[in-house]
Amino acid sequence: MELAPDSPLHWYMAVLRDIDRLMVAPVELGLPTRATFREAAFEELSLVCDGGTLRIDLANTRKVDSAGLSALLLIHRRAQERMQRIVLSNASAEIRYLLTLTEMSGLFEQS
Repeated sequence: MELAPDSPLHWYMAVLRDIDRLMVAPVELGLPTRATFREAAFEELSLVCDGGTLRIDLANTRKVDSAGLSALLLIHRRAQERMQRIVLSNASAEIRYLLTLTEMSGLFEQS
């Protein structure tokens, strides 16, 4: 069923789609990938309504270095400006430990 663009239901459905978005982090989140990852996350955040959530799937991420942590921190700050949430999904025990060690674990919800 196609809704007319001026239909109130069409607008409502568009808002619902933008409450929660998902992106997949690269295998290595570090110096070579940080800029591309950060810009992709900023783009996703621009599609999320204020108060919405961006979920970052870390299931395939095997390595995070200081540049990757910096990218996550900048993504968090951008989200915070719009009262958005960042949820890190499927982080390995090593990545969770790194976030704890750097005192960044409290910045992100984890699932």
